[in-house]
Amino acid sequence: MMIRLKSPLVLSISLQAFVVVGLHGFRAGTRLGLPLLLSLGALLAQITNANTDALDDGVAVNTSPKTLFVIVDGIPADVIERVNTPGIDAVTKGGSYLRAYVGGELGMPTESPTVSAVGYMSLLTGTWSNKHNVRANYGIEPNYAFWDIFRVAKHQARAVTTGLFSTWTDNRTILMGDGLKAAGGYKFDFVADGFDKDQEFAPALDDVERIQAIDLHVTTLAAKTLLESAPDLSWVYLQHTDDIGHRDGDGQAMDLAVRWVDARIHDLWSAVQARQQQAVNEDWLVIITTDHGRTASDGKGHGGQSDRERTIWIASNTPRMVSPRGRSAAIVDIYPTIVEHMHFDLPDETAKKLEGQSLLSE
Repeated sequence: MMIRLKSPLVLSISLQAFVVVGLHGFRAGTRLGLPLLLSLGALLAQITNANTDALDDGVAVNTSPKTLFVIVDGIPADVIERVNTPGIDAVTKGGSYLRAYVGGELGMPTESPTVSAVGYMSLLTGTWSNKHNVRANYGIEPNYAFWDIFRVAKHQARAVTTGLFSTWTDNRTILMGDGLKAAGGYKFDFVADGFDKDQEFAPALDDVERIQAIDLHVTTLAAKTLLESAPDLSWVYLQHTDDIGHRDGDGQAMDLAVRWVDARIHDLWSAVQARQQQAVNEDWLVIITTDHGRTASDGKGHGGQSDRERTIWIASNTPRMVSPRGRSAAIVDIYPTIVEHMHFDLPDETAKKLEGQSLLSE
């Protein structure tokens, strides 16, 4: 395991920690164990600047906005609506569920392939592929001039802690360009990835089963970090459902995969609920979505502009979420939704480039 910590800036009362927990196995020679690292994260979260609200009796209280967004790959809206999903149902009980779309506007410059990395980047930048320049899963050359949500988080005057828990390492290293000057430098305080590139992780499993095992491991690390350290802004990415879709298409195997990943959502939601019991001043927004649908013929493919490939869904614990006036919700609307909840200040140039609008404001 590789561990990396930034030095505290005591004079400005600002502590930043960058913990990479992305290589399988905790080596005996590692100096700091995971509980200590998470304790450091808990201290970091406690000193993050809070927002001040007022109760009806005029007594001021501090609230700390927190956001967790989860991408579960390649689940069409009709499947998530048909299959029993108690984990997602628990999140949306008292919250919101919307159908939404990916792929930009048909026949317009914003029209974008309904492919995984394209969908992630549209969520992460609030723009379509004609701007962020991601049009496939490989050979990716993002346009980092369109700031991702984590770059915005690190641009705030207050300290904002961030987490990324991902089965696909390229989400951090390529899409987010973590560590690259052009992409805003290092942007993550807590990271669990790299397992897909670690040949020592579950080598006896076939490709599909191995990704499922990585999804489970990533979820376990994410849930522990959410409970113990509560980064202000976290992203969890899970891949298993897309693998099953490509291999088996629509049918029983896909339904089972959806139920399995829904159990991972339950794990994450349980961690958030437990955290809320410990830290009642934290105001949590949880958003769960997918990056694309699937072909209508057999559910094995995606990438085109059919209705089923373009139709996704957004589930959340907030009852305030509504589609914008005049159109359906879109994946690019999640970025400004997070911005509003987190009370982020956007640079003018970034704000002008956004394609979406907050789902918390009509």
